[in-house]
Amino acid sequence: MKGKRTRADAKVREAEKAAKRAAQGNKPKKIAAVKATETGTATAQKPEVSCFISDFDQYLFGQGNHYDIFRKLGAHLTEYEGQKGVHFAVWAPHAVQVHVIGEFNGWNETSHPMSRLDPLGIWEVFVPGVQLGCLYKYLIEAQDHSLLYKADPYATEAEMRPGTASKVSDISGFQWSDKDWMEKRKKKDPKEEPMAIYEVHPGSWKKHPHGPDEDGYYNYRELAHALADYVHEMGYTHVELMGIAEHPFDGSWGYQVTGYYAPTSRHGSPKDFMYLINYLHQKKIGVILDWVPAHFPKDAHGLADFDGQPLYEYPDPRKGEHPDWGTKVFNYEMNEVKNFLIANALYWVEEFHVDGLRVDAVASMLYLDYGREAGQWIPNKFGGNKNLEAIEFFKHLNSVLLGRNPGAVTIAEESTAWPMVTGSPEEDGLGFSFKWNMGWMNDFLEYMKLDPYFRKGAHNMMTFAMTYAYSENYILVLSHDEVVHLKCSMINKMPGEYEDKFANLKAAYAFMLGHPGKKLLFMGQEFAQLQEWSEARELDWYLLEQDEHRELQAFVKALLHLYQKHSALYELDTHPDGFQWINANDGYRSIFSFMRFDKARKKNLLFVCNFTPVERPDYRVGVPKKKQYRLVLDSDAAEFGGSDVEKPTVYKAEVGECDGQPYSIAYPLPGYGVAVFEF
Repeated sequence: MKGKRTRADAKVREAEKAAKRAAQGNKPKKIAAVKATETGTATAQKPEVSCFISDFDQYLFGQGNHYDIFRKLGAHLTEYEGQKGVHFAVWAPHAVQVHVIGEFNGWNETSHPMSRLDPLGIWEVFVPGVQLGCLYKYLIEAQDHSLLYKADPYATEAEMRPGTASKVSDISGFQWSDKDWMEKRKKKDPKEEPMAIYEVHPGSWKKHPHGPDEDGYYNYRELAHALADYVHEMGYTHVELMGIAEHPFDGSWGYQVTGYYAPTSRHGSPKDFMYLINYLHQKKIGVILDWVPAHFPKDAHGLADFDGQPLYEYPDPRKGEHPDWGTKVFNYEMNEVKNFLIANALYWVEEFHVDGLRVDAVASMLYLDYGREAGQWIPNKFGGNKNLEAIEFFKHLNSVLLGRNPGAVTIAEESTAWPMVTGSPEEDGLGFSFKWNMGWMNDFLEYMKLDPYFRKGAHNMMTFAMTYAYSENYILVLSHDEVVHLKCSMINKMPGEYEDKFANLKAAYAFMLGHPGKKLLFMGQEFAQLQEWSEARELDWYLLEQDEHRELQAFVKALLHLYQKHSALYELDTHPDGFQWINANDGYRSIFSFMRFDKARKKNLLFVCNFTPVERPDYRVGVPKKKQYRLVLDSDAAEFGGSDVEKPTVYKAEVGECDGQPYSIAYPLPGYGVAVFEF
């Protein structure tokens, strides 16, 4: 039986046909080259034959299907006519003229003109003698004859901020040693694998001691060892890295990007970043990057009005600008712009071995009226508020990226009820692997903020997510967005006195771990960071000198190791067979009990979570089988700051209906207590 043909297959077939057509009449273009004189200036040489950017390259780029366009545009070390140097190429169709300027010519604005390739308006030049690490920019003369000094959109390395130049770089030649990881990844179905994500902002996770005018940043290589060792010990399966693509403003946390192809120079070189990923893979830790295809900043050296006119953004500001964010919106109607983004996604996954992309602000891309009042947006051709081009972009992106890279994932940060975000493109879904469960997060946090006395009236806030739990492939998230802008740290969201806050947070994390869906927790919340997060300072690691913080960290560690050990907690995350309530209606006592199953149904888990400080010494919970139930996690254990009272580790089921089950076990449930049993 033949499998379905995907959109990715169609793209490949289209490209193959185009290649044959182009090969029949593909005439080589001329490339501008420059020659240095004895005085150090440069003069234009007679154009020579170019074999760097072909008609076929232009055809694919114009169709939006040149998935390795970053190998042609940008700055590339090469040899031409027997001379070593750099080939520069940039897409600027509205430009009157483009020059490349940099350290190699003393930033001379006229010595290195570029030649235009039509029909797309790509400009190129080969400059002999330019070496690795050289800073450069493109000087673009707009149609009104104004001069623009632009960084290279395809640069693979950038100058350390506050500098804004691009840097000649070479990402080839890194010695990867993660072949075993990459081969195993191909054979895995991410939906059935454990995924406990540690969300990390590298610039503020840890810092070196530093003065007031210094950053104290860890280099990627230093970060590799410190982060991987910590994450491995704690039991996380993945890290999600914020702020990796180059960005000028620290306070944007990396969500306003100017260098989409350049790992930020704050932490070292592109190969240093490769080392980080390689080392994490050696420790069996997956790597997810935050990726921002929704918008970009207006910084003068960036993509905005790149060649004097809107190019990467929609020309009409009602589509091309986010009024709330003060940023530009990518033009998903332009094939070359879509190509820039899709090739960029492939670049991170295929060149840097990244295991997945968390796509930021998906809702802002899908809705034409997102963040806009009446009269500030343009309806689509059917009169609706859906961005039809963005929808097609996501289908194209996910089909190609996931089709070419089995085992990789794409994750949508989508905050509305848009249907089939993780549905297949063939069935009119967007094609993402997972979606952030923002609905669960909002209900969960609102419930946890309540005084325990009032929780009985909000019991459904903790159960409602199960009514839609299988409509998408979800990730439960407690991200950086929830611990900034006066929202309080996770521990300070909890009600009660100091000790109560810690007990509440343990119960909250245990409920989250047991609930269907992959998991994400922002850095610092695993040991109860007290302050709200700030990108300007490192986490308050000194808190681990205090018992309560150290005990909470130990509890989270125990949860994560329990998670990895028991496939019942992840194997059927997206299937109703993996979860069953024991009692979802015990609102008066604010107690939740439920079971998790794996496919084999041999090592099942029973969760009991008490969300009030009231002790229940005679608590009885219904169970489905007359078996022994072994206590595998007890939040009241001394190592987690609980009592020293020893409890049995094995409980025998007794005959008699309870909670709609034919058997039951009795367990002394402490206030805010959590117990997990294996059966």
